[in-house]
Amino acid sequence: MLKGYYRLSRPINALAGIIAVVLSGYVAGAPSWWPVIMAAITVFLITISTNAWNDYIDIEIDRVNKPRRPLPSGLVSPRGALVFSIAGSTISMVVAAFINQPAFLIALGSNILLYLYSWKLKCTVLFGNTAVATVIALCFIFGGVAAGNIQPVLLLAVTVFFAMMGREILKTMADYKGDLQQNCGTISTVWGKKVARIFVAIFLGITAAVMLATYFIEQYSPVYLYIVAFGVYPLLAYVAINAKDTYPGKTLERMSTIIKYVYFIWFLAVALGAGLAA
Repeated sequence: MLKGYYRLSRPINALAGIIAVVLSGYVAGAPSWWPVIMAAITVFLITISTNAWNDYIDIEIDRVNKPRRPLPSGLVSPRGALVFSIAGSTISMVVAAFINQPAFLIALGSNILLYLYSWKLKCTVLFGNTAVATVIALCFIFGGVAAGNIQPVLLLAVTVFFAMMGREILKTMADYKGDLQQNCGTISTVWGKKVARIFVAIFLGITAAVMLATYFIEQYSPVYLYIVAFGVYPLLAYVAINAKDTYPGKTLERMSTIIKYVYFIWFLAVALGAGLAA
């Protein structure tokens, strides 16, 4: 049972959000780390609870796309997933309320957007992708709010928004077969995978441009530029060029995983660039 709930919550997926909160707290110069830690806990709870909700809503689609997930495989009951999700979301907002009012509002808004995404917005053209990208970008704003200073993290949030838009659209290409069978109207099933591929390339290109702008506007150390130029840009270019509409879902899913690696390399660039410039 515990294994089923672990797989249902996918806690490793929360790692990027937790690091984003801690990193933004660092960049924002948090005078106390306790609010930032509470913000990281909130992000963890929101992530695992909405992952469970997503699986609860998508059980029929996952029977086609991902039959080994806990619900279609029978490891966790639908009722168990629903209770787990509601409990996690409720606790996340309680924790956020102890940080400050803006933090509570961000947690509330993030929960609402992610629940709406799985319930109604996922099967829409770009609206669902935008909702997810917004919530992930808010992780940086959340860390800045917890630290009491959001100005240094605004461009970081913008960067993540565009990167996530590219990744989320790429995921619609990977899930094309199951979404089509379930009449789920994503950008890939409505406008076609060829059009979706163009959008992926555009958003990843904007991501690269904002990363470069951050270096000059925030006056980071040149270390940031070196890491982005040699560690991030090659991977973004690889995905933009090779995420072809003719590739099978599993190949495209691996492409979306590469963008995850890009996050962590970029996180390192930001940490060193901001830290060494101080």
